[in-house]
Amino acid sequence: MITKENILRHELIGLPVEVVQAANPAQRGIAGRIMDETRNMLVIGTPRGAKRIEKAHATFRITLPGGTVVDVSGSALVSQPEKRITKTVRI
Repeated sequence: MITKENILRHELIGLPVEVVQAANPAQRGIAGRIMDETRNMLVIGTPRGAKRIEKAHATFRITLPGGTVVDVSGSALVSQPEKRITKTVRI
């Protein structure tokens, strides 16, 4: 079960997301579903098409199944997804 404590160890694709902080002001407020994830980028599907957001310079508000909302620093997500889910994370 995905919770705010273990979100970094789970698959993010398919979850609703909003960019709440970004180095590029034009990216703030972008919302949709996570379509893909690479080492440095999240691809967010929006009504206006897919948007690529660099993880390292953004903060994401992710809505978990069940309605819990979690703000995640993109710098904590920078890693290949398949490697991130096996790492232990100290908070």
